[in-house]
Amino acid sequence: MTELTELTAVRLVEGYRKGEFSPVDVVRAALHRAEEVQPAVNAFVRVEADAALSQAAESAERWRRGEPAGLVDGVPVSVKDILLMRGGPTLKGSKTISPEGRWDEDAPSVARLREHGAVFVGRTTTPEFGWKGVTDSPQAGVTRNPYDLSRTSGGSSGGSAAAVALGAGPLSLGTDGGGSVRIPGAFCGIFALKATYGRVPLYPASAFGTLAHVGPMTRDAADAALMMDVISGPDPRDWSQLGPVNGSFVDGLAGGVRGLRVAYSPSLGGQVAVRPGVAAAVRRGVEGLASLGAYVEEADPDFTDPVEAFHTLWFGGAARVTQRLGPDQRELLDPGLREICEAGARSSALDYLAAVDVRMELGRRMGLFHETYDVLVTPTIPITAFEAGAEVPRGSGHRRWTGWTPFTYPFNMTQQPAATVPVGMDDSGLPVGLQIVAARHQDSLVLRTAHALYEAGVAGIAPPSTPL
Repeated sequence: MTELTELTAVRLVEGYRKGEFSPVDVVRAALHRAEEVQPAVNAFVRVEADAALSQAAESAERWRRGEPAGLVDGVPVSVKDILLMRGGPTLKGSKTISPEGRWDEDAPSVARLREHGAVFVGRTTTPEFGWKGVTDSPQAGVTRNPYDLSRTSGGSSGGSAAAVALGAGPLSLGTDGGGSVRIPGAFCGIFALKATYGRVPLYPASAFGTLAHVGPMTRDAADAALMMDVISGPDPRDWSQLGPVNGSFVDGLAGGVRGLRVAYSPSLGGQVAVRPGVAAAVRRGVEGLASLGAYVEEADPDFTDPVEAFHTLWFGGAARVTQRLGPDQRELLDPGLREICEAGARSSALDYLAAVDVRMELGRRMGLFHETYDVLVTPTIPITAFEAGAEVPRGSGHRRWTGWTPFTYPFNMTQQPAATVPVGMDDSGLPVGLQIVAARHQDSLVLRTAHALYEAGVAGIAPPSTPL
């Protein structure tokens, strides 16, 4: 059972094809793992054992006939409880959403996974409406870090990151509006990709607008490429989706990084204070790229921290999410969310458009930057996981989660692909993430760069010790 929970999705599909094991055995193992770790970590809102085992049996029969439904037939997948999934409520971490209703529609990424035979093991935790970079909510409680239960998993896709790290399925769907797959990916030691905006269709449209992305959270870059080949499929409900993918993300993993022009920015030009343990691990990762033949130069992108513009856009989105709530419902909200909603409601349309101007200028600067450099490498987060249940580290002086995530949200504003790769541990035994950013539409390049680090043994860390 333990061995099956440690296998990647790529390895599971290979095993199914060769008849080495059955989707029923694999899903049973993933469900057992989910139920085993849930009391300590709180990665799931719901574990859907009966439905998952039924889907696994159907998958096993397809494999027996030699007729798999698609690329991930029989692979256990979890879904962040922000994305619609038919058959049960999507509560988004909020007590203001009633579980009553038909709940008969899948989000596009969920629909594509279902078409390809994925087995859905459960819904993962999120802060309320995905508003912050840690995972705790009035509806679902606190999600903890698999490497240290006293610390946060990060957020807002913290449940998904913890589930993947702990072996409760190798694939999970997350969302990222300011770092929400990359932050918990870094804190929990897994791979996570925020694809170019529109590459993965989204429906319903997010109130946070074009800041909001959907992305794979996986064991490694190869699994993410496999998942991207599925979830990047078109969906007519998303009017802002990109056109068809040119080729396969899996096929694009080959080729390595020899000759790649890499800009390494350890602190965004001295704007960010990075903890020594994080800086050292990221530097080793960068040295790994150089040893593989990449041309590495220490260079900083030409921008100052756009946090105020991001706040205008983000707080405005939060205000829109909660606009229709009455006074009694507002009292049910996370107090921090209620506070930023009030701030967002005070902004004018001109304030919002001024923030859009900042965003467009940031995009212009990064477009020019990538004329010189193929990828930008930074720390994903300047710190490692801090105490669970807090929005900011105690004593940090930060007011909001954006104070400790300066490497992530700028690339939501520019809509660029960005991934986090685990490259080591700090002195406390907590994971460190390295971020890879490329120009818009260069998702395959991000995946190929990360895959080269995994292939060379530079990326990837030991899983959390068990039992918890």
